[in-house]
Amino acid sequence: MKTAPPPSVCSHTIAPATVLRGDGAWQEALPAMACLTSHALVLGRSPATRPLRQQCLQDLAQAGITCTSFELEFDCCEADLSRIEALAAPVQLSSGTAQQPTFDAVIAIGGGKVIDAGKLLAHRLGLRCITVPTSAATCAGWTALANIYSPQGAFEGDVSLNRCPELLVFDHGFVRQAPARTLASGIADAMAKWYEASISSGTSSDGLIQQAVQMARVLRDQLLLEAEAAMADPAGEAWVRVAEACGLTAGLIGGIGGARCRTVAAHAVHNGLTQLEATHGGLHGEKVGFGILVQLRLEELLGGNQLAAQARRQLIPLFRALQLPVELVDLGLAGASLSELQEACAFACQPGSDLHHLPFAVAPSDLIAALVSTCSGERVAA
Repeated sequence: MKTAPPPSVCSHTIAPATVLRGDGAWQEALPAMACLTSHALVLGRSPATRPLRQQCLQDLAQAGITCTSFELEFDCCEADLSRIEALAAPVQLSSGTAQQPTFDAVIAIGGGKVIDAGKLLAHRLGLRCITVPTSAATCAGWTALANIYSPQGAFEGDVSLNRCPELLVFDHGFVRQAPARTLASGIADAMAKWYEASISSGTSSDGLIQQAVQMARVLRDQLLLEAEAAMADPAGEAWVRVAEACGLTAGLIGGIGGARCRTVAAHAVHNGLTQLEATHGGLHGEKVGFGILVQLRLEELLGGNQLAAQARRQLIPLFRALQLPVELVDLGLAGASLSELQEACAFACQPGSDLHHLPFAVAPSDLIAALVSTCSGERVAA
């Protein structure tokens, strides 16, 4: 008698080994970091956070950790990664043996692209990874994923890593000093979890995927309720809940749900828009948020989904209140030519794009129609 085959084995990189969160988390983390590293490669980029990184370097030295600081020249970019990797890699001795690596960990202090670069360096060099977000603009500090961009800022692809960071330090004081715009961007990026995961999960019967999708729904509801209060009062409890939802919970959802609970059209639109220089001043989540509206418009136009139309009309006032882009002019694309829009849409629709997780075919011409009509019917009562 034939027996049923055993269930397939699923691998999950769900979460950092340790998460420290709250005001003063950085100071509390120093003993834990001293257990993880004696000589760390400290990575940063933004001039705005340079004084903070200098203070961090002093704190690390006082904790007995030797540090060597590197600064990125671009976003998470192969040119930067290769340059720093060459400087940090073990030296080949004349005897043919390799000298032991100088570094035993990477500490990435900054925004999402700095943290992605730090995770990739740690992955390539076989080092431990410690992430220290300085904003809640993304959940990069949590995840085992990294996006790679060109030196000009165009998205090139993403890389799955073999583990999440060993330690994530989410210090509210660090995150609170970031511009308010970064939190608004994080809100949009986190909200995309529901609009994308509910589609990319399909009709999966996997319990973890189903639970991750419901977590994404709860996350969206929390942000709908508290986003404006959080933006209005960085000292309030709503700010804490929203900032942690963006920087932590969004990453947890992706970790539990895996590839079936990640990106669809909202992130594909982001990837396409980054091909246009005029959008390079926009933050990741700003373009993803606009991508949510585009995805909902596609669901309405091509899928006949009136609930998507209603959701889009409900989101537009919130996005406006958060000063997030809701139409092309908000992204600096008021004067974009048809050929530029075609370039962005062709990239977003290329074979293998996450946009094709939608339950209907989307051509570049369909995507252009959605891009230019995100605010269509917004005055219709929801």
